[in-house]
Amino acid sequence: MTINEIKSFLENKPGYLKKSAEVLSGRLECDIELCETALYEMRRKAKEQPDDNANNNDSVINEFQEFLDKNGINPTDVSSVKFWQTVSGKQRFSVVTKNESKTMDEFKKEIEDFAANFSPTVKDYENKVIKYPVAYEISLPDIHYGKLHNYTLEEVEDQFMNTVADLVRKAKGLNIEKFILPIGNDGMNSEGMRMATTKGTPQQDNAGWKATFTGYWNLMVMAINYLKSIAPVHVIVISGNHDFERMFYAGDVISGWFRNDAGVTVDNTSDSRKYYEYGSNMLMFTHGDKEKPADMPLIMATEQPEMFARTSNREVHCGHLHKEMVNEYRGIKVRFLPSICPNDEWHKQMGYEAKRTGQAYIWNKQRGLEGYLQTNVRI
Repeated sequence: MTINEIKSFLENKPGYLKKSAEVLSGRLECDIELCETALYEMRRKAKEQPDDNANNNDSVINEFQEFLDKNGINPTDVSSVKFWQTVSGKQRFSVVTKNESKTMDEFKKEIEDFAANFSPTVKDYENKVIKYPVAYEISLPDIHYGKLHNYTLEEVEDQFMNTVADLVRKAKGLNIEKFILPIGNDGMNSEGMRMATTKGTPQQDNAGWKATFTGYWNLMVMAINYLKSIAPVHVIVISGNHDFERMFYAGDVISGWFRNDAGVTVDNTSDSRKYYEYGSNMLMFTHGDKEKPADMPLIMATEQPEMFARTSNREVHCGHLHKEMVNEYRGIKVRFLPSICPNDEWHKQMGYEAKRTGQAYIWNKQRGLEGYLQTNVRI
């Protein structure tokens, strides 16, 4: 291959001007010295050719002027220009005129004005909160006062009163106009001298029948006195399957104790199911060992048809199971409430275990149940 042939190749393939003589020689399979000479001459020729950038710049300037003329923009009004080229090689321009150029403060002012015009008006709801009156139901069923376990009667009393006090403390901020205090629901562990449940199941107590009877009703009096210093108290006595007889006797003592106290009312009727009406709320209280949960709503409507008709929020609160369970039948909730009672040896052997929990329910006259507060007994 001659040197002219090599030079002709380089004219057609100018990219090889950047390659070495060895690469060019390998590509054309020719003498390396001829490649060195050809590369030298062609590189020199390329440097001597006039630069076309000036022409290109002139072309861009002309196109830019045409853009300004077409859009009626005076060159003296141009604040900034951005140039770019499309894939096809066409020039494009982005022009900002002086009257469009704004400072950061001007932009900030525009944004603030826009936000002021379109931002919603926020009312001062915090200072307009109305504290609606509520009834606060403190339900602590199945404490089994007198049951034999690892705690003394004094410790059981402290745990009960601490639970009541903690539930009241957590309700701070509520407008409590009345306390609902269901008591019983196996308030005592046995019927007393028999040392057995009402049906005769043997029980182990940690004190005699006189001590457990007087200790229980004194504990309830203590709790009622504490609550009535805050708001009136409505006491509902519910007999359980462990203390069906003795709970009525205890309720009678408590009723007599507060007979002249306008701040305390006691429902100790002989009915096994007790009802309470508060605004639009109808509450049924029963131990829960006899009735089927699914039948309880119909029992409510049958036993108290007028109260049922007047109310729209209805619930049944039961004890007996020592754990929380909730089912709903035709819009009526049936709740089995937890207990703060500790396990005895028999329950431990059987593997029964439930969290020791006390709960209190917040009843609004119009809106019904608005939630509950809870405290857990520390072991």
